[in-house]
This record gives sequence, structure tokens and C-alpha cells, in this order.
Amino acid sequence: MTILKSKSLRTFCSAAVLAAGLGLAGCYFDTMDMRMETAKRLATPSFMLHRQINAEPFLLTVYERVHKRGKPATIYIEGDGVAWVTKTRPSLNPTPKNPVALHLATHDANPNVIYLSRPCQYSGYMDTASCDPKYWTSDRFSPEVIHAMNAALDNIKRKYDIPAFNLVGFSGGGAVAALLTAERNDVISLRTVAGNLDHEKLNAMHEVSQMPNSLNPRNIAAKIAHVPQHHFIGEWDEVVTPAIYDSFRAAAGETTCMRSSIVKRVDHEDGWVNVWPEIMDAPLDCNKR
Repeated sequence: MTILKSKSLRTFCSAAVLAAGLGLAGCYFDTMDMRMETAKRLATPSFMLHRQINAEPFLLTVYERVHKRGKPATIYIEGDGVAWVTKTRPSLNPTPKNPVALHLATHDANPNVIYLSRPCQYSGYMDTASCDPKYWTSDRFSPEVIHAMNAALDNIKRKYDIPAFNLVGFSGGGAVAALLTAERNDVISLRTVAGNLDHEKLNAMHEVSQMPNSLNPRNIAAKIAHVPQHHFIGEWDEVVTPAIYDSFRAAAGETTCMRSSIVKRVDHEDGWVNVWPEIMDAPLDCNKR
């Protein structure tokens, strides 16, 4: 089907969506263009260059600024994006309209900063242009997904001779960051922003389907309890509430390496970009408090 590009056809798309509640294929791709343009406009002023990584079976999109080869890198992992249209209907594509993790990355002045999208965001499989919706719904934290994200970190490590990673994950990206930490020996710190650290509890709270094919960070909390980590929770966040972190923290057992902070006047998505420069250097250590 022909992709709709002109201003008049964009107007037609908007009218069709409003009138029928259904997106035509052309409207869908036009929306994708806008989402990709948003990412480009965020990354370019921060000198973050676009690249795609083959992480079988996916192509993973990254934006990266690496000024010091052989030094640690900070990896920002995106949230779930547009995973669902309603509680029962998945979206056509999970590419975020508001890439919060990319916003945060652009405010990080460290020399090696890399934004890592999730499978099927911005790009699809290695051999086709589309993805199975399970990878942004039921299987979003599946072993297959975590394996692909691990492969991306390995690619970055080889390309830039990176000895260690500081992981930062937003929302569902926080779950991915925690799960990656449990599988690697080169993660020296973990930070989550509105992190989904116990999807079983979160899904039960919101009365949505469980994800039995997905790994749950709560189950590996004790394994990574020795890694310095800080978990930021929005004061007004009604999606990922403090109870989610509390569940993860309880499963971790005795440790001095886990910190958490309630961030004032912030909800699940809004407000983090403004406060990140102030909180990103919050303590990360295992000192007794």
C-alpha cells in the first residue's frame, strides 16, 4: 500500500482515525515517521549517532556518543513504548512517542553515553520489517529478548573496547536493566527510573494479564544485591508505585547496595527530564547507612 506523505493526506489520516477509531496503513507509517523524527531531533544536538545492531533475531536501534574508547559507558534502556492501545488490544508498533530514556541520555554529560531501544522499537527483525506483537506484550522480558539485549551490549563492548557498563532503565527498561545485570559480570552500577521491578505484582495491581513467558526482576533481586544501585520512584506515579520497588527490595535480602528515592512532582513519564540532571549523580555505593 502507498505510504501517505503529503499534508493533505496527513489531514485525511487524522480525520479517518478520529472518525473511525482505526488507523489506515498509511496513517500508521506516517506516525512511525514522526516517532523516528522525534528520536533524531533529540539525539542530534547531543552528538549521539544512529546505528543499528544485529541482535538475532532483532535489529536494535541505538544512539551513541563515545568519546573515550576503553572507558566505562552508561547505557540508557528505553521503556515499553506504545505497547497497548487498550488493556486488551496491543498496538501495531511499540516505538515510543515520548522516548523518556533518550531524553534522559541527552542530559548526561559523561563521555560515553549510549541509548538502547527495545526489540521492535524503531526497527524490526533482521530479515523482515515487522515484529511479532508478543515481543512488546506477553514476552517483553522473555529469555529471547534478554539474550538479544545482551548481544547488543556485547557488540558495544567489542566495538568501543568498553570494560564496564553503568545501566539506566526507564519503566520496563528498568526490568531489562536488572535482568541484564544478573547475567553479566561487567555491570558496575544499576539505576532505574519508574522501574518495573516486579511485573507480576504490577500486573495484578492493574488487573491486566500476567506474562508467564517473561522473566521477573524480583526473582533475581538477591543475585544482584551486591551491585550498587539506585531506584527512583515518582511521587505521582500511578503506574509503577512504591509497592513495586518494595517487593523487589524485600526479595533482595540483606544488602547495603540498594538505595531508593521518591522524586517529588513527577509521575510515570512527565517530569523526569527536568529533574534528571539533579538526581543522576545521587549516591551509588555499598556503604552502610
